[in-house]
Amino acid sequence: MENTLAPIDVYTTENLIALAKSCGADDAGVVDLDCPELADQRDDILAAFPAAKSLLSIVVRLNREPIRSPSRSLANLEFHSKGDEVNHIASSIVRRLEDAGIRALNPAMGFPMEMGKFPGKLWTVSHKPVAEAAGMGRMGIHRIVIHPKFGNFISLGTVVLDREMNQAPSPIDFNPCLECKLCVAACPVGAISKDGEFAFDACYTHNYREFMGGFTDWIETVVESKDVADYRSKVEPAETVSMWQSLSIGPNYKAAYCMAVCPAGEDVVPAYAANKKGFLQEIVQPLQKNTEPVYVVPGTDAEAHVRKRFPHKRVRIVQSGLRPVSISGFLRGLPLVFQRKQAKHESFRIHFHFRNDPESPGQSTQATVSVDSGHIQVSHGHVGRADLAVSVDAEWWIQFLGKQRSLPLGLVRRKLRLKGKPGPLLALGKLCPV
Repeated sequence: MENTLAPIDVYTTENLIALAKSCGADDAGVVDLDCPELADQRDDILAAFPAAKSLLSIVVRLNREPIRSPSRSLANLEFHSKGDEVNHIASSIVRRLEDAGIRALNPAMGFPMEMGKFPGKLWTVSHKPVAEAAGMGRMGIHRIVIHPKFGNFISLGTVVLDREMNQAPSPIDFNPCLECKLCVAACPVGAISKDGEFAFDACYTHNYREFMGGFTDWIETVVESKDVADYRSKVEPAETVSMWQSLSIGPNYKAAYCMAVCPAGEDVVPAYAANKKGFLQEIVQPLQKNTEPVYVVPGTDAEAHVRKRFPHKRVRIVQSGLRPVSISGFLRGLPLVFQRKQAKHESFRIHFHFRNDPESPGQSTQATVSVDSGHIQVSHGHVGRADLAVSVDAEWWIQFLGKQRSLPLGLVRRKLRLKGKPGPLLALGKLCPV
């Protein structure tokens, strides 16, 4: 793209936003790194770029019709092409800033990420909270940023800079989300609830089937198959070639229907407001009627949802691949895989004592897991009176979660010790499958 701006002599917010738009961004905003809304990201950003002081959020519009099509190849082509465009724009901005003597870097819009940290936090920058803080939109109940003009049909990127902008956080003062619940109606696995709760594991298992955890599960299926016939009994031919396509072209989303049906945003809402029934018939219902495989972990809320709500879709039983590799990962992951609907009538509290935790050399790790009427809470230390106390060797527990160790043998060898009836532990295993 031709350089249309004069060299950056005066470093201002307006100049930086103009630079982003000249490089191809459809919108942009700036926020300082010390913004309270970014506190949980600060350490990771500084680890990647110690000079970081501010962030530029960039927005690129997606074409709506490909995203809405029941032919998911069209949607994925749009996702991939716009992702590449975001990375190209961000790289161009960094080049322009470097030419002006300003240090900057652009983390990937999506991939590549720091896969050595899987299944923990892989990304350097979380683009969504940066976009919110920079005034580029607000998160809807479907957990996608909704731009006030373009709606949720956007791709996000971030450029990290070594200069302070002295820019106070300027999030927009309203949420464009219409709370129409069309995303709730369209999601094949029931990941989005009407009350705003979000089932991370359900979305991750299906929509991201050909990404990290799903790929891991597929590879393990290949390894565990006795022969070709055994493999074919577990994996449909279309699933094998779909995985090939994701490996060769780039990982493909299985749904993203929540984005497809969202009518929010100045550019998007007129068609919905003018004819809501027509919007449902033309955009929402074709996705609902789509006869497709839906990937779920057995016994989960997602499996129950798809069987009841979408009996014409093909339920495919898989594992999420979200097996923790550390005690801290196990504790952080419990709320992410928690089966809220199944836990409606459950109430118990477990005290965990993890012995010989490698993350705390020479010390143990203590935690409390409380389940009460469809909610789960994980606390550091031992809180309140427990129904069950679990003392377990940390390394053995991680191996047990990875299905490398058996519960009875662990009890016999004293790797696992229980004080109280084991019912709550068995219930936790059912409510938080890994």
